[in-house]
Amino acid sequence: MSNPVNIALTVNGKQVEATVEPRLTLADFLRERLRLTGTHLGCEHGGCGACTSILDGASVRSCLMFAVQAHDARITTVEGLARDGQLTPLQQCFRKHHALQCGFCTPGILTTAHAFLLENPNPTRDEVVEAVSGNICRCTGYIPIVNAILDASTEQ
Repeated sequence: MSNPVNIALTVNGKQVEATVEPRLTLADFLRERLRLTGTHLGCEHGGCGACTSILDGASVRSCLMFAVQAHDARITTVEGLARDGQLTPLQQCFRKHHALQCGFCTPGILTTAHAFLLENPNPTRDEVVEAVSGNICRCTGYIPIVNAILDASTEQ
């Protein structure tokens, strides 16, 4: 048994302090300790992208990180994208283009796309396809997802 560790981080704009086991994943910390269940767990090997969150502006697989690694970091989950109850242009475009079906992959794709658009606000179709290539969606065929991201890039 290892010794618990104190961590402090900012999650969706709120300061969070907690004591965690060193082996607790960031995904489990977000879901179980903070009840931010938009962070989905799929493969738990980093391959599906369902657990993607944004750490200091970059998309990360939260199932591959320990919560202690996020000490002093700024984390944004899908719940933190909308501001004051207003959907972001990206979220609005996902709705407009029907870029989701079952919704399991949607939080990970939204956080991936959000971080991508911050880095590349005027992407090509090929760049969008590459950006979401690490997120598995078994329902949509990706065309509406890519179209939504491209549309959002014009509205940012």
